[in-house]
Amino acid sequence: MKSFLEKNVSPDSLITLFSQAPVAMCLLVGDDLIIHNANPMMLELWGKDASVVGQPLFEALPEIKSQGFVEIFDNVYIKGEIFNGNKLPVFLEKSGNLKEYFFDFIYAPVFNEDHKIIGVSVVATEVTDQVISERKLKESEYRFEDLIKKSDYSIAIYRTDDLYIELANDLMLKTWGKDASVIGLKLEDALPELEGQPFIGILKDIFKTGKTYTATEDRVDLVVDGKLQSYYFNFSYKPLKNSAGEVYAIHNMAVDVTDLVTARKEIQEREEKFRDLADSMPQFVWTSDKDGKITYMNDNWYRYTGFEKDEDPAAGVKRVMKPGVYENVEILWAESVKEGKPFEMEYQFIDPGKPEVYRWFLGRAVPAFDENGSVKQWIGTFTDIDDFKQLQTQKDNFLGIASHELKTPLTSLKIYTQFIEKNLVKKNDLKNAEVAAKMDGQIDLLTSLISDLLDVTKIQNGKIQLNETEFDFDLLTEEIVAEQQMTSRHRIILNQSTVGMVNADRHRISQVMSNLISNATKYSPNADKVEISTELKGNVVSFSVRDFGIGIPQDKQAKVFEQYYRVSDSKEHTFPGLGLGLYISSEIIKRSGGRIYVLSAEEKGSDFCFEIPKNKNLQQNA
Repeated sequence: MKSFLEKNVSPDSLITLFSQAPVAMCLLVGDDLIIHNANPMMLELWGKDASVVGQPLFEALPEIKSQGFVEIFDNVYIKGEIFNGNKLPVFLEKSGNLKEYFFDFIYAPVFNEDHKIIGVSVVATEVTDQVISERKLKESEYRFEDLIKKSDYSIAIYRTDDLYIELANDLMLKTWGKDASVIGLKLEDALPELEGQPFIGILKDIFKTGKTYTATEDRVDLVVDGKLQSYYFNFSYKPLKNSAGEVYAIHNMAVDVTDLVTARKEIQEREEKFRDLADSMPQFVWTSDKDGKITYMNDNWYRYTGFEKDEDPAAGVKRVMKPGVYENVEILWAESVKEGKPFEMEYQFIDPGKPEVYRWFLGRAVPAFDENGSVKQWIGTFTDIDDFKQLQTQKDNFLGIASHELKTPLTSLKIYTQFIEKNLVKKNDLKNAEVAAKMDGQIDLLTSLISDLLDVTKIQNGKIQLNETEFDFDLLTEEIVAEQQMTSRHRIILNQSTVGMVNADRHRISQVMSNLISNATKYSPNADKVEISTELKGNVVSFSVRDFGIGIPQDKQAKVFEQYYRVSDSKEHTFPGLGLGLYISSEIIKRSGGRIYVLSAEEKGSDFCFEIPKNKNLQQNA
């Protein structure tokens, strides 16, 4: 071969072949590895030009000296060993930038005629792009696998239509009730309990159709902890395809929704029980959403009204309610919904059996709250109270008649008692005269109680009259304080501001003042004073009575103005009365266009206050 090349191939031909070779080549000669020749591809790999030819390699490329190439070239040049480098990393400085590149190298010794090594031939191919691509692919695969393992969802990959488990994260293994030993097995072998269930067939069919399959809340029976149990999953089977569009694997992602399904079933069962209970109740039971829209009425409502269940319940309520009332109910209901406070109101529904007759019902609703304390719905009832209202009317009528009939004999009794007292005084029988005087006081107390009963009856029947006139509020206050002081052991201290003339019912306002002062002295038996204050703010007149007595608990303050209500207390028996005074006072003040309220603390006393407009016309214009 050597003689053939010498005789038939010219040196110029070899040089041309060397320079035009499709790989990078160079020849290094001598102990200093002088660059004897380097083809254009090699110069390009180095980032150099032809000026480096004739220079020692490590002077032309000083950055490679510390990268192990000295040892490599020594083994080739001195020991005659051929070096093959596969995807070898090399840092080269090109255009002033030091950067990592990757090459496939072959370093071979070059011999002379005496078989002595005179140099090293270098053949190199840059594979930087290939290495970077492989790195990116590996990183991508690693990230994909890491993503699957760390995913919050159960994930598995099945290969071929035999469904070999190639990958399954911990959550999927936990879902199956298995460990990592099932990876590599066929799915049907790993989970034999799937036999008779549709999933194996669905998966194998995807290899034929190439279509994704998804399911919501599907039931799956799995052996977990050694026991066959039912679970529910949202899951998907997604085909993975190669460049030819062929399915080579299936990606399975699943979310265990067993708790959700179980909870919903329990809620549905509770709702069914609630509806059964509601339907069996004599009241009309209903619910509404958080915004107050009625969502349910029990069967008793439809039996009573005869309405169809597909009709809007709110429209049905409006149809049966007495005309002119629904608008007021809407206002109060909207206020309850807005503030999240219980709703309570009495109104009349038409009697379906007697179209001209209306029956009284008590409407109530309370909010139901979620775990965050927000209203999630309202639960309400309509209770037939017509019989109770009839009895109440009869009671009020009886009290009105009885009270009215009692007034005449009481008036006569009072006259007789006073006559007896005067005669006993004339006879100087002072001891019996004092008894007669006490009888007269008790008759006054009884007269006052009967007057309260008459007032309550008038209020209930809407017959209480207010005879509004203009009067001096300051003078009335002074008169009432003086009258109360005559019969009270307490010092009644008046802190009066100038109010002037007021338009209201003088008699009724005086009744309220007297009642508040009387209560203050009654409920402060261990105190020695009561303070009265008046004030004018714009068009609002304020009257306040402060006592230093037993006080009222916070949870009972809103009830003190209710009919017949008396604060429950260990000392309650020491405070006489029917519990009507504050109720009557409240109604008088309301009808006068004002408001009445109490501020109190237990064992620290109470402030009872009322406010009325100085001039109603100014209030209405405002």
